[in-house]
Amino acid sequence: MRLRKAISLLALICCFITDARANPWNGKVVLQGFWWNYWNNNYPNDWATYLADLAPRLRAMGIDAVSIPPTVKNQNATGSVGYAPFDHYDLGDKFQCGSTTTRFGTKDAFLRMVAVLHANGIDVIQDMVWNHLNGAGSENGGAGGQDPSAWGSTPYKNFRYVCYATPVGDGSAADYGARLGRFPKNWQNFHPNPAHNAEGPDDITASYFGPDICYSNAAFGLSSNCSYNPAQSANYMRNGIRDWSIWLKKQTGVDGFRLDAAKHFETWATQDFLWNLAYNAVFASGGNQMYAVGEYVGSTSEMDSWVDAVNASNGGGYDLVGSFDFSLRGALKNMVSSSGSFDLRSLPSAQQNRRSRTAPFVNSHDTFRPMLSASGNYIGWDTGNELGGHIDPFDPRIQAAYAVAMAVDGAPNIFFEDLFDVGGTGRRWTHHPDNPVELPARDWLVNLLWCYQKLSFKDGAYLVRWQAADLLIIERSAHAIIGVNDNWNTGQNATVQTAFGPNVQLHDYSGANGSDIWTDGSGRATILVPPCNGTNVRRGYCVWGPAGVNGGFSPPNRSTTQEWEMADDLGDSHPNSLGQGGALPANSTAIRTAGKIFAANGKTVTINTYPQFSTNSYELLVFGNSGAPLTNVVGVGNLTLSYAPPDSEYETIKVHYTEATNASQKIWVKVNYTAPTSLKPTAPSFANLKWLTNGQFQFTLNGGLGLSYLVQASSDLTNWSAITTNAAPFDYTDIAAGNTSVRFYRGVYSP
Repeated sequence: MRLRKAISLLALICCFITDARANPWNGKVVLQGFWWNYWNNNYPNDWATYLADLAPRLRAMGIDAVSIPPTVKNQNATGSVGYAPFDHYDLGDKFQCGSTTTRFGTKDAFLRMVAVLHANGIDVIQDMVWNHLNGAGSENGGAGGQDPSAWGSTPYKNFRYVCYATPVGDGSAADYGARLGRFPKNWQNFHPNPAHNAEGPDDITASYFGPDICYSNAAFGLSSNCSYNPAQSANYMRNGIRDWSIWLKKQTGVDGFRLDAAKHFETWATQDFLWNLAYNAVFASGGNQMYAVGEYVGSTSEMDSWVDAVNASNGGGYDLVGSFDFSLRGALKNMVSSSGSFDLRSLPSAQQNRRSRTAPFVNSHDTFRPMLSASGNYIGWDTGNELGGHIDPFDPRIQAAYAVAMAVDGAPNIFFEDLFDVGGTGRRWTHHPDNPVELPARDWLVNLLWCYQKLSFKDGAYLVRWQAADLLIIERSAHAIIGVNDNWNTGQNATVQTAFGPNVQLHDYSGANGSDIWTDGSGRATILVPPCNGTNVRRGYCVWGPAGVNGGFSPPNRSTTQEWEMADDLGDSHPNSLGQGGALPANSTAIRTAGKIFAANGKTVTINTYPQFSTNSYELLVFGNSGAPLTNVVGVGNLTLSYAPPDSEYETIKVHYTEATNASQKIWVKVNYTAPTSLKPTAPSFANLKWLTNGQFQFTLNGGLGLSYLVQASSDLTNWSAITTNAAPFDYTDIAAGNTSVRFYRGVYSP
């Protein structure tokens, strides 16, 4: 864009998008980033990349964290949605079970997704299955999976895995039983066994979902028919799951955890694993604010008792876990289903009492099982497989349900199909996640998100200001007043005491009320809440807060740290695998591949290596996506390599001995890097160009929603100077345009 007009210099006016989020660590908004049987034809077996492409939109909406399904390999590698784990140490990098990738994606895509979400200021919450395994046996009809000595309802309890030392062979029982992959399991590691001879009907030992893990001290033993049969010792499964959980956090860089089927394994095991993830994962330790929420289906007292039991186990003293508030969710379901006859006064008492880490929610992949047309639209409901029944996102009262879920204590969880309409557009499987037309977000939920974050709901104390059959008013002290009405035809109002103080102007940020109100001399205000029938832009909720709050969201970029452990019992050397892993081989200079990163161009990457032995010389190398070498370092002991990538692309990290006279050894490769905020940023464009009457020049820079762009100016198209950086779209007023007779502008994506 070229300007040829001299003007006088006046004042700089710049409209920045501000990020005023101040909700506490236990008030994060978590999006469940998938639905049951998640799929998109544009991302086949690559949901990780789907979420990476969605990330900039989530950033612009104010999402704090995204929860993802279990990511370890299932026996039905691409058909299963992750809740039937087979190999804990296969994240989509080994060629077994007939596939390298999982339904979620390859390990490379998974790690890239974590880094891209972090670059957008978003945490990643990993779903963990600590209760059971499934699918013992090879990809050749389950060969080798049965142990004739096994107790219980199924003999399929031999779990053996491929690795760098033993890639997949012919799939026979002999081939399967000789696989040397880390963390093999035998029938004694599951219920029933000689140490714990039970298999239901209690919740702990029942094999509802597959061979049920036994964490008892003496639950160990040998297989009767596998040739690879290493000795096991006391606490085999407890130690093994703990070690794997720590490995997973170090390898992936995920931030927190959802605990699947939490009532089906012991509370002391839960405490053990969470404490070690929070405090014993070295650089990856989550600390005292690590997100951890259990799926414990029960009454208020049962959920509270489970939380207390976990936190008191093994000596106690740590607040480690919360639970999804199924009691409140049941009440919200009843409210929506009661056609206006529900008594809103009962909602506050429906909440669980242990709320420091509670997770209020409206729907989840377990409560929501629609029957679908060929294009993916709702045509009915599979209620027999729903946990507590669904709340239809097209039901108008769902807006009031989400208003309550966000107003009460806890970290609200938002279900994917509630935020995004994939059940009414005919594009469930064909949309592009970065296209708001193809994947529309529900305006009312985007509005509630904005209100929640901008008014910092959870930074204010929880105060119930009014309870009536059709009207519930909750204040987050001096931050927001949330009104909820489930009456279909009639708006509701009440005059309530507030903590805002006297004569304070309040604005309804829901848009339900067009005129501001003021508190009176005693700090009281009359709150007006619209009905649910659609005569108002909002159905059954309003959100009042101090006037003058505005802006969008642009959280700071975050780096990611991931560590690869290179060992012969990890990774895979099969040509169909990713070809990663393996220890440095003895008496050889053969190259081993650690893995891949996806770093933003110009952002510093720091690689640290930690060899098992400190005296052997080796080389650390980095290659670009084309295979061209980028940088390297040679030395002994711990090495450090820092560089700035020239492009935003996959880079491969490799290691090898420099001399063929060394013993084999493991090596750990830890990388800290910052990914780009988008894998395919929209090219910037300028719009709304105009001279202002004061002589300044103004324009709008458009680009990918929520992505960061740099505006540069030049007088000769050779020397460019940065004049602003912001998240698109944004307006800018240039006061320097009059300093030269010619001024050019360009927009540049700034990851």
